[in-house]
Amino acid sequence: MADYDDPENTIIITLKDGDVVIKLLPDVAPQHVARMKELARAGKYDNVAFHRVIDGFMAQTGDVQHANMEQDYAPGRAGTGASDLPDLPAEFSKVPHARGSLGAARSANPNSANSQFFINFKDNDFLNGQYTVYGQVIEGMKHVDNIAKGEPPANPDRMIKVVVAADA
Repeated sequence: MADYDDPENTIIITLKDGDVVIKLLPDVAPQHVARMKELARAGKYDNVAFHRVIDGFMAQTGDVQHANMEQDYAPGRAGTGASDLPDLPAEFSKVPHARGSLGAARSANPNSANSQFFINFKDNDFLNGQYTVYGQVIEGMKHVDNIAKGEPPANPDRMIKVVVAADA
């Protein structure tokens, strides 16, 4: 495994084409970072599908409650999907929704983020200050670009495995 500056705050998402490495931002969004690490360490993100992938915008995943997208799949509202964990308060910052940034998916309520997140395919400045940014892809963005598109995709890609680098 590669050597990262801060392995405790680095997430490795294994996709079909390879690993995506995300540097988490605990100084910016400590509660969102803690939630992602908690779910990763519990194996909750393993095999979870990318259920909403809009070309030129973002790839959304993390609905741990409906991970397998089986028959009659209707993803939980963006703020749901973390089983019994409470929703998180917004942790808005000046960090932009740049290409490769990790944003917290939520419902219309800014304090409804839970387990779902999205990775921006491009700079999406219109999201700045409205959704919590808590990570940045530092390796493997080409694998994110290859995620199957659709709402939901006909054959969705999945996060095969999600680990905290310190545990790898």
